[in-house]
Amino acid sequence: MFKKTTAPQDPLILQLMPIVTQACEILREEYQRYCSGADFDIEHKSDESPVTQADFRVNAFITEQLAQQFPDVPLLSEEGAVYDRARWDTFWLLDPLDGTKEFLHQRPEFTINLSLVEGIHTTFAILAIPGEQTVYICPKQGLPLRFNIQQQQWYAYLYVDSGQQIQVGLSQSSQNKPVYEQYLQALATIEQDYTVFRAGSAYKFCMMLEDKVDLYPRFHPTSEWDTSAGQCLIERIGGGLIDFQGRPFLYNHRDTLLNGNFIAYKNAEMKEIALRALALMANEH
Repeated sequence: MFKKTTAPQDPLILQLMPIVTQACEILREEYQRYCSGADFDIEHKSDESPVTQADFRVNAFITEQLAQQFPDVPLLSEEGAVYDRARWDTFWLLDPLDGTKEFLHQRPEFTINLSLVEGIHTTFAILAIPGEQTVYICPKQGLPLRFNIQQQQWYAYLYVDSGQQIQVGLSQSSQNKPVYEQYLQALATIEQDYTVFRAGSAYKFCMMLEDKVDLYPRFHPTSEWDTSAGQCLIERIGGGLIDFQGRPFLYNHRDTLLNGNFIAYKNAEMKEIALRALALMANEH
């Protein structure tokens, strides 16, 4: 959960917040346009995933702003060109619209994912939810912050005891994939008292910070820009994001930007439960 606090004086946050809040407003405008039934451009990539004029508009805005504010730091964006990233020690990683399918289904669970990768680790992250006018920030040091754009109010993360009932975050598309039901069946043999929270991908990381999700298994593909910011935020509160061998994700050190399967968890107790369910599921299948 979060408690009210004063505005941070972190120079990096102060530089980025005007960019992110304006990007949120652009996405809100695009979402309202789409929901109104106005003309709206939608294309499909080679993997058949949708990409819209909203993706491109936000990408163009953030790309331009980052280039002005941080001319020496390259940018790797889902909607941008992929340069010789192997040479980069430090760079911005961006998904200008995470949850395009949520956007198109008129579910306001889409996010803007922006993170700073130094070496192979994410050191700073922002996850913004334009539909809720909320921005989550993981500074380079300290616990996460939350900013309400409409109220212009800052909040600081506060640890609370988890409830008795485990809350499992799943993507909307998981309903069509039997592997998720198999995982839930395995989980039920360990912890019968659980609920399922279905929402867009990076949105679930935000809900971990809000105590609405305890663990999030993922059995279908994501890319580095889908997980970097969320991983940074939940690691800072004692959680994490690991592959099925228990290793934390690392960034910009592989030939591919595609991620393998993962488990995201809120704390050490949830990590143990999540991995036990995974092992049980593997033994049964």
